[in-house]
Amino acid sequence: MLIAVTAIGPLSLNIFVPSMPGLMRVFGAEYTVVQLTLTLYMLGLAVAQLAYGPLSDRWGRRPVLLAGLGLYLLGTALCLVAPTIEVLIAGRVVQAVGGCAGLVVGRAIVRDLYQRDRAASVLAYVTMAMVVAPMLAPTIGGFLDDLFGWQASFAFLLAVGVIVLGAAVPLLHETHRPEAGSIGATRALLAGFARVLAIPAFLGYALQVAFTTSAFFTFLGGAPYVMVRLMGRPASEYGLYFVLISGAYMAGNFATGRLSLRFGADRLIAVGTMVSLFGTVLLVGLAGGGLMTPLSLFGAMAFVSFGNGLSVASGLAGAVSVDPRHAGAASGLAGFLQMAIAAGFSWLVGALLAETALPLALVMATAAALAPAAYLVGVRVLGAASR
Repeated sequence: MLIAVTAIGPLSLNIFVPSMPGLMRVFGAEYTVVQLTLTLYMLGLAVAQLAYGPLSDRWGRRPVLLAGLGLYLLGTALCLVAPTIEVLIAGRVVQAVGGCAGLVVGRAIVRDLYQRDRAASVLAYVTMAMVVAPMLAPTIGGFLDDLFGWQASFAFLLAVGVIVLGAAVPLLHETHRPEAGSIGATRALLAGFARVLAIPAFLGYALQVAFTTSAFFTFLGGAPYVMVRLMGRPASEYGLYFVLISGAYMAGNFATGRLSLRFGADRLIAVGTMVSLFGTVLLVGLAGGGLMTPLSLFGAMAFVSFGNGLSVASGLAGAVSVDPRHAGAASGLAGFLQMAIAAGFSWLVGALLAETALPLALVMATAAALAPAAYLVGVRVLGAASR
């Protein structure tokens, strides 16, 4: 069930992408306007994470998660019947805010049920399985669009949402005792954030996850330009090579699931961030030496992706474990930092890319170097001193 509720957000993000060019003709809109269906979805996904965590700490995991799934269905239905591009954009924002509940509350539920190292193992398995959704989503969306039109993707998502909500009602029980007292939702939200932000170890774990993820999102933002524009390769070839990246990420998460109990989440973070840094340094050398080919580009990125699989789930488990009473707030804030910082790096590489792949490699290496630095300072130095 956690895999299902967590996968809804990424599934809905990617499944609609193949339909976006056709909406220019359907609604008579410029592509920059159509692109808001994607951009504002990502923004809604990031900002909503700030609210769901503290609210689930205050009111319990189950009611907040079920309310989010209900909101997701409402937004999906609005998209399905949207008569204008403006209504479609609004529906996508509502869909994102609702679908975000599974991402945040799912992580908090895992922390409610398991101690940190075991939580890292469970989160790794959840993440590994969840990767399948965004991997298959564009293929499913393109197939549905070709056969039935752009609305078919939303009809599919609506059916999936109904099934997930119908199963969640009897199967997902409350795992967190709501805090006593009459504190309001806004004060609970701010108090939860203030509490976890005052813990150096939380910032160490959360920023490590954010910078590690930034290396991955930087690749997503710049690699298509390098492959199609600079190397002159077809977009279909990019899709085929990307399977290597997805496989490496799944392998890293599988290794985390098997090894976190034996070696501990902190050791996996140290190893994972170093593996990712090695991959980006290798990429810098290849780009600087004029040795960039599709195989070398994706081969070096496979190291980064595998390292992400080792360190991201472990870092999230660490972030939501610093104060179990505010696991929801920690989960939401960590998720917001992860997406917001990664989006900034992704935008930066788009602004810097020109005639070579070197800017892509350098921005990735910067993010990958900041990840272990944030972990060492926040967890090992300041965190140890505060303890």
